[in-house]
Amino acid sequence: MNTVIKFLYRLYQLCVALPLTIVATIITALVTTIGCVVGNGHFWGYYPGKCWAWVVVRLFLIPVTVEGRENIEPGHSYVFVSNHQGAFDIFLIYGFLGRNFKWMMKRGIMKIPFVGFACKAAHHIFVDRRSPSKIKETYDEARNTLQSGMSMVVFPEGSRSFSGHMGVFKKGAFALADELQLPVVPLTINGSFDIMPRTRDWHWVNWHPLRLTIHQPIYPVDKGPRNIQAIMHQSYDSVMSSLATEYQGFVENPNQ
Repeated sequence: MNTVIKFLYRLYQLCVALPLTIVATIITALVTTIGCVVGNGHFWGYYPGKCWAWVVVRLFLIPVTVEGRENIEPGHSYVFVSNHQGAFDIFLIYGFLGRNFKWMMKRGIMKIPFVGFACKAAHHIFVDRRSPSKIKETYDEARNTLQSGMSMVVFPEGSRSFSGHMGVFKKGAFALADELQLPVVPLTINGSFDIMPRTRDWHWVNWHPLRLTIHQPIYPVDKGPRNIQAIMHQSYDSVMSSLATEYQGFVENPNQ
């Protein structure tokens, strides 16, 4: 992107995209909260957020490609696991996955004005690692969500990448899938790190295409530690297989 176009894009962000994103976020949070309190939580906990994420991506003029939607069946409960490249991962999955689900997210999101309260009203799952009992509560809530027939999206790295490369996967999501004998669907995100890397939070958005690859579900073939490890490694390899060449290969994430 040359200097003139970059300047115009940043001017557009400042005058149009950012103000409208803030307004859309507040409206979405209010609609989600009120809808979940007085209506169907599964509907109001998902569709306003889905529309919000789609609108945000379009406001920033980011092109999106989705591959593999045919790999997931309507009415089936899945555990989706994805690499975590940057802030736009949320918009990409929420707006374009095309499946009602609950997020498993960091407890710190509760502190974000409007957003935290809406996520709580929508019964997304906050990961609380303050004590063994809190970890158990998180796990129990996730189990109840999946047993109700809802799908769940997890970033098994636990935090965003500092380099665009993948770190290690933690086993929590895979243990849940194993316990409930549910299929795991790996997701590969490309482009999010180029748009807004973790080291440039709250800076300008860089224009870059986004791509979401939905891989084939991985069904359990056994139950127990061996199955957990097998599905976790297979999921990791699937996600890695569709990463852009420059982000191929393991790089340790110091925040894990």
